Amino acid sequence: MDMTIKLPTFQQASGLTGFSAIRHGFFGRKGGVSTGFYDSLNCGPGSSDTRDAVMENRARATAALSSDATLVTLYQIHSAQAVTVSAPWQIADNPKADAFATDKSGIALGILTADCAPILLTDAQAHVIGAAHAGWGGAFAGVAESVVVAMERLGAKRERIAAAIGPCISQPSYEVGPEFKPRFVAADPANERFFEPSKRAGHWQFDLPAYVAHRLRQSGIGSIETLPACTYLDEANFFSFRRTTHRKEADYGRQLSAIMLTD
Repeated sequence: MDMTIKLPTFQQASGLTGFSAIRHGFFGRKGGVSTGFYDSLNCGPGSSDTRDAVMENRARATAALSSDATLVTLYQIHSAQAVTVSAPWQIADNPKADAFATDKSGIALGILTADCAPILLTDAQAHVIGAAHAGWGGAFAGVAESVVVAMERLGAKRERIAAAIGPCISQPSYEVGPEFKPRFVAADPANERFFEPSKRAGHWQFDLPAYVAHRLRQSGIGSIETLPACTYLDEANFFSFRRTTHRKEADYGRQLSAIMLTD
């Protein structure tokens, strides 16, 4: 990659910026080379974008994070499955999981989203980081708790873990059907508070970021921050699966969120 190219920018969570050995970023859709539906920083190999464009985009995002980073991602399946990373792998070897943790420097843990919630976590004292992909299915299944447990296996203490929830779909944009709410309320009646009536009878507006934050809070971690952007509403800056679906477009891009240990 030509390092004279202007690298993409990213958002950061204030709760993760105070650690000198941690680099993290929530990237949007700007700063890449993709065109059409994927304009422009599409980092998702699961899309139908050209392989060369996706790889260039991933390289640019990784270089923006750190010149010493090696990016790894997952074959995300909307589960609570978490794995430990001891060495980088190739995309073809992506494990089927939705969370991972490492204590190795130089490995950037990357989560791909297009409305789901990306979670980045660290216990800086233990030199352990984690990342998770939390759609409603993974969040309901316990992916937030799984990534915390994976970090604990590497020496983290949950009360020291700081987490940030990146840009995802907001409640006003996330209508769900009549079959959705009962499973959440059956699991915990307190989940009622994450639903507001929709304009359509029998439908609801689901607060995904609040629910993810709730599951993280239940796990007993030290701090949680939620970035306020909505991927559905902010078309200029984010990809959105639901927006693409409503428009009946053929495909969509994925934005990257990543965290790494620098030493």
